[in-house]
Amino acid sequence: MAKGSFLFLGLAFAMLWLPLGQHAFLTFHWMKVGTFMAPFLMLVAFSCGQTARFKDPSFIGLVMLVAYIGHQFEEHWIDLYGREFAFQSALNQLVGSAFNVQTENGDVPEILTRASVFVINTSLVWLVGALAIWRGNTDIFPVLAMIAIAFVNAISHIASALATGGYNPGLLTSVAVFLPLSFWAYWVLWRDGMASVKLIGLSIVWAVAAHVIMILGLLVANWWRLIPEYLYFCVLVLWSVLPTVWPALRVWQIRRGS
Repeated sequence: MAKGSFLFLGLAFAMLWLPLGQHAFLTFHWMKVGTFMAPFLMLVAFSCGQTARFKDPSFIGLVMLVAYIGHQFEEHWIDLYGREFAFQSALNQLVGSAFNVQTENGDVPEILTRASVFVINTSLVWLVGALAIWRGNTDIFPVLAMIAIAFVNAISHIASALATGGYNPGLLTSVAVFLPLSFWAYWVLWRDGMASVKLIGLSIVWAVAAHVIMILGLLVANWWRLIPEYLYFCVLVLWSVLPTVWPALRVWQIRRGS
C-alpha cells in the first residue's frame, strides 16, 4: 500500500515538473492552479469522517498546505496592493541592492527566475505538504516540517518588513495566518504527545536550512553561474523529501499511544 502510494505521488510530481508540454503554462500560472485546488483539498479532508480531525496529524498537514497556498496567492499572484507576480521582482530588487549588481542595461539581474519560483514552491511546499498528508499518521516529522516551512517563512517576511520599514508580498498572510496556525499546530502535536520539543526544534532547523539552500542556491546557479539551474532544482527536491526518508529522525519520534 505504501509503495503504491509513493508511486502515485512520484508520478504526480513527475507530471508536474517534467516538460510534457505544460511547463511553459505552469511556470507562470502554478499559483492559480494551487488556488483553485485548495477548496477541493479541504472538501476531501472534511469528507473523510474523522471524529477528531483537528488532532489528526495528516489533517494538520493538509491545513498547513492549504494555508500556504493562500500565502502563495498573496506572494506570487496578487499582493495587498493588487500587483501581480510581485514577490519575484521584489526579491530580485532586494538581492540586487544587497550585492550592488546590475545588468549592462542597468536593470536588476533575474536571480529568481520564473522556473525557480515554480520549483521552489512546488517542492518545498507542495511536495512537503503531500508527504505530510501521506505519512502524517506514521511519521510525525513530515507534518512538523510542513509547519516549520510556514513558520520560518513567516519570520523571514516579518524580518524583511522590519528591516525595510514596509510591506513585502506575503506579509499579510504571514502575520494573520502562518504565525497563529503554526503555534496552534505545534501546540496540538506537543500537547497530545505526538512530537517532542527536540523534534519540533529539529523541524525548525530543517526549515531554516531550506531557506538558506533556497537563497544560496539561487546565487550559485543564477548569479555566479557555478552550477546549472536544474541541479539546483534537484537539491531542492532532495531536501524536500529528507523529512520522510531520513531514518535518524525516528530516534526522536513520539508516536501516539506510546
